[in-house]
Amino acid sequence: MILLQTSKLTKLYSGTPILENVQFEVKKGERIAVVGRNGAGKSTLLKMIADEIDYDSGEIHKPQSVILGYFAQSSHINSNDTIYNEMLKVFQKTIMLKGQLEALSLKMAEEDPTSENYLKIIDQYQQLNHQFELMSGYTYESEINNILNRFKFNEIGFDQKISNLSGGQKTRLALAKLLLQKPDLLILDEPTNHLDIDTIEWLEGYLKKYPGAVVIVSHDRYFLDQIATTVYEIEYRKCTKYKGNYSDYMDQKAISYAALMKQYEKQQKEISKMEDFISRNIVRASTTKRAQSRRKLLDKMERIEMPKLNDKSIGITFEIDRRSGNDVLKVENVAVGYDDNKPISDHLDFHINRLERVALIGPNGIGKSTILKTIAGDLPPLEGDIFYGKSLDMGYFDQEQANLTSNNTVLNEVWNVFPNRLEKDIRTLLGNFLFTGDDVFKTVHQLSGGEKVRLTLCKLMLQRNNFLLLDEPTNHLDIDSKEMLELSLEDYEGTLFFISHDRYFIDKIATRILEVTPHGVVSYLGNYSDYIEKKRLINEQMASQQNEMANSSTNSITDYQKQKEQRRLEQQRKRQLEDIENKINAYEEELAYKKAELFQEEVYLDSQKSALVQSRIEELEELLLEAMDTWESLAQID
Repeated sequence: MILLQTSKLTKLYSGTPILENVQFEVKKGERIAVVGRNGAGKSTLLKMIADEIDYDSGEIHKPQSVILGYFAQSSHINSNDTIYNEMLKVFQKTIMLKGQLEALSLKMAEEDPTSENYLKIIDQYQQLNHQFELMSGYTYESEINNILNRFKFNEIGFDQKISNLSGGQKTRLALAKLLLQKPDLLILDEPTNHLDIDTIEWLEGYLKKYPGAVVIVSHDRYFLDQIATTVYEIEYRKCTKYKGNYSDYMDQKAISYAALMKQYEKQQKEISKMEDFISRNIVRASTTKRAQSRRKLLDKMERIEMPKLNDKSIGITFEIDRRSGNDVLKVENVAVGYDDNKPISDHLDFHINRLERVALIGPNGIGKSTILKTIAGDLPPLEGDIFYGKSLDMGYFDQEQANLTSNNTVLNEVWNVFPNRLEKDIRTLLGNFLFTGDDVFKTVHQLSGGEKVRLTLCKLMLQRNNFLLLDEPTNHLDIDSKEMLELSLEDYEGTLFFISHDRYFIDKIATRILEVTPHGVVSYLGNYSDYIEKKRLINEQMASQQNEMANSSTNSITDYQKQKEQRRLEQQRKRQLEDIENKINAYEEELAYKKAELFQEEVYLDSQKSALVQSRIEELEELLLEAMDTWESLAQID
């Protein structure tokens, strides 16, 4: 089933096309990734199909019955309500239906079970109860609890006022609320921002099983590899479709580019030969007709355009001025936090050696950034000792870009730190970081998140440090810029200590993982894939040990405990027997009423009513048989 389709969709900004003739299709069950460089038009496409902005030409087709849910990068909830009450609004119709069912239950209790009105109330109750079940009536509270726990709101309490939340928390809550609504088509623009790795992995599993369709814009390549079944690439205002996940798309694109280039080069050789023949023979009387014929063929030839390779990526190379000692950093029993408050993280013990590339991971709020700030010297440790190695030149990338001066121009931001360099050299360098022309005269506060990251990386590169502390360096970077940063860091001859939620980046760069836990840090050799495998093995061992302990504990139960358990089970059986007997009585009573109802004139003369009553009779007979079977199995124990 097609949920949404576009035809020749075009969008202009100030008369200039950003998207042209876009053909885009979403089928039920598809998980589509929309990829492309920053500014290519990915978010613009999502906004158009979500009816957030207008398009200039073309068409969007969507059946009226299809419910669409849109999550923007800037989505957040502004409300004076509590977190839990805000989530309850998703199930407002369900809760109203619950009230109607409760009211009907009270009416039934007041009615004579033999009266005709009683039977009407029962029928109405059953119809509403069926709707109630379809609308998550018996599960919505557990669904709310589950989703809020997954997004870590249990850590601050569900009764917390939304007005007290941070911007990132409000954005996470907006995503949680959208997932509870379960629209037929989910449109998600950078949904993994503000999520820690645990939550991203849960979201992957959720979206894989999502019964509707999902359209995602994300720079998280690991996430796209796990989720996507189809990829649409936006490049040079066009939209191209690829089957498979992100890695499949990259392979197909490389093969397609090579094939097109081969065709182009073959045609160019053919054109060159024809032009050479024409130029040599056009003026000779004996061959001029052949030359003219070739010219006509050449004029009619459908020219293959030279395949474009979008190589506009940041040019970055991290170099060092001197080599550090082998012992780069030692952290002994350190606690980190702010002022004299309770430590955010403590019992920190680890060391880092020269040339290691160490990733610091852990859930949001556990203190990763605070650890890096403390090592960088921006915060003093609350306790413990930090030892720095010899000949150490330390550079720090702060994810908040606090080292940028907002009223500086881009040019002066770099030139002020390196005043001995010529202006043309600074501008050439900024050009490598995609600041060209008048871009260098923008003030820092005018820059986007991605531009601020590029400017900070530019300044950091010029420092030529042999030990880099990087806090989320890939935030706001498009995929091409991430790949250039990865290549540079792979060749870096210094030592790295970094934080990232980008598992693809960690997998590519890290030689060791440090996981921050409430009890300190745990070290794992290898990259992210190695870490996941080791965690899996550890979890399996723990589960095996717990099973052994449980079996051992079971075997050591005393006779008294066994007797106590048997008495409990017997009491439970008697309660179940009593419940099933009550059900049997209710089924038999309603069955008698329904059979009698078949002989009522208003029923047997109305085929539709008669069919409904007969259907209910058959349903009750099946329920009665099941109940009797259950009763017999419980009664046989006596």
